[in-house]
Amino acid sequence: MEKKTNWSVDTAHSEIEFKVKHMMISTVTGSFSDFDASIEAADDSFKNAKFRFSAKIDSISTKNKDRDTHLKSDDFFNAEKFPKLTFESKSFDGEKMVGDMTIRDVTKEITLDVDFNGIAVDPYGQTKAGFEATGTINRKDFNLNWNAVTEAGSIVVSDKVRLIANLQFIKQ
Repeated sequence: MEKKTNWSVDTAHSEIEFKVKHMMISTVTGSFSDFDASIEAADDSFKNAKFRFSAKIDSISTKNKDRDTHLKSDDFFNAEKFPKLTFESKSFDGEKMVGDMTIRDVTKEITLDVDFNGIAVDPYGQTKAGFEATGTINRKDFNLNWNAVTEAGSIVVSDKVRLIANLQFIKQ
């Protein structure tokens, strides 16, 4: 049996963001400050490595307290009943990652574009690996259904949500 290498996320050098169009004219950026991620890899190419990720919904921030409270409510994530969102990869070919994303009580397969930025050793002798993963989901697929329409008839919150994860991992 081949030995797998475990990598843990370096939260100080990582960020999880999402972007969503507001009234179709501007973009709101949000992030999760409390998250965890890990990789189990056979080698340093990370091909078909197992990527796992979770974020605490309560840690959501869009730099607007009222909006964050709304996002945590049952109109969107329902942080009380569903405290985490999770992602678990099924395949990774070095560029595309396919996996199951769970938000609320819905699990759907999504595909992420992944840039593997390489491996480096930091000044403290720790081996690090960097990745940027991006993708788009339809929030309504995950029962994040709330919306409103302006007087002019434009939708307030787009259904499309862009995910951007910049993650640095430390070899264990």
